[in-house]
Amino acid sequence: MEDPEITIKLTRDEATILSDWLERLQMTDLSNTVDDPVAWAPIHRIASQLNKMLPALFFPDYDQRLEEARRRLRPIDEDGTED
Repeated sequence: MEDPEITIKLTRDEATILSDWLERLQMTDLSNTVDDPVAWAPIHRIASQLNKMLPALFFPDYDQRLEEARRRLRPIDEDGTED
């Protein structure tokens, strides 16, 4: 029996933040967090799909775009300040 594919919908900002986090996960000691080698297959697949869908990852102003996405997604406290 074949597993059906699962679709996850993200905003562009959410996808940008997730892509950045996955990149850091794969390239740093955070990889020690993923102690099951089987988990890397879906992590790499998600990262690959995000890379294809987010051409801005390769733009010279990517760092600025990433920070803007973070700012837009950062929760705002009840007093109106960012968390």
